[in-house]
Amino acid sequence: MKEYICIDIGGTSIKHGVVREDGTFAVTGEMPTQAMEYGGPGIMEKAKKIVEVYREEYQPEGICISTAGMVDCEKGKITYAAPLIPNYTGTEIKKTLEDLYGIPCEVENDVNCAGLAEHFAGASKGSSISLCLTIGTGIGGAIIIDGKVFHGFSGSGCEVGYMHLPGGEFQDLGASSILVKKTAEYKRIDPASINGKYVFEQAKQGDSDCIRAIQEMCEVLGMGIANICYVVNPEVVVLGGGIMAQKEYLKDILRESLDKYLIPSVARHTRMEFAQNQNQAGMLGAYYHFRSRH
Repeated sequence: MKEYICIDIGGTSIKHGVVREDGTFAVTGEMPTQAMEYGGPGIMEKAKKIVEVYREEYQPEGICISTAGMVDCEKGKITYAAPLIPNYTGTEIKKTLEDLYGIPCEVENDVNCAGLAEHFAGASKGSSISLCLTIGTGIGGAIIIDGKVFHGFSGSGCEVGYMHLPGGEFQDLGASSILVKKTAEYKRIDPASINGKYVFEQAKQGDSDCIRAIQEMCEVLGMGIANICYVVNPEVVVLGGGIMAQKEYLKDILRESLDKYLIPSVARHTRMEFAQNQNQAGMLGAYYHFRSRH
């Protein structure tokens, strides 16, 4: 059975592994990105070491990369990266790794990879059109149409975090990081002293400040998702990101908020699901992206 090296580059950690052609993993691992310390050049050194270690034990047919930042998939190049990963913009991942190791490499944005993973082996499996959102420090989006990522004209399709809503950008109002800041503001405490887990634990115990912050976040998410649905009309909306571990608490609140902003004829044809692949989503999606190009 053919095997492929998968690397998922995030701002905090780099997940890696070897996936078999049936979508199962032979091995997985993780290391810190250390993005602020070493930037893009440091990330490339880590990627090279990962490839070299796996090549000692496996005979990979390809290298599959999922990464933060905007990606030119044809060139396998980072066209834009946020300041959280300095000196990453312009990094030619595909060319560098193919020149070094002589095996094909394909690169895709991490949220798009998450969307592909859910389409082929997750919550939106088999759907005609799906919208996948990752809600964490920011908000990322991917549109999958008939099993392919919709990239838009210049590769920046579905950059929904920058979408403008009353009060600011979508990701500045609805991300999980904002939930913590709002809770701290209402309680008049240091945001560094609490985290998302604390907010939900307290909300479940009836804390009014935490409940208010969660409801406000869900209100923003409902409005933003509805706006996207009016344009894309997805069969299913898949929600991912760390905060979605609280799906049992959030699902009814989010559905109610989404339905508030969707007209009934659209709402009844729009399923809402939670991501199933979690930590392996980026790697798995990178593999499906590679397979689509080879």
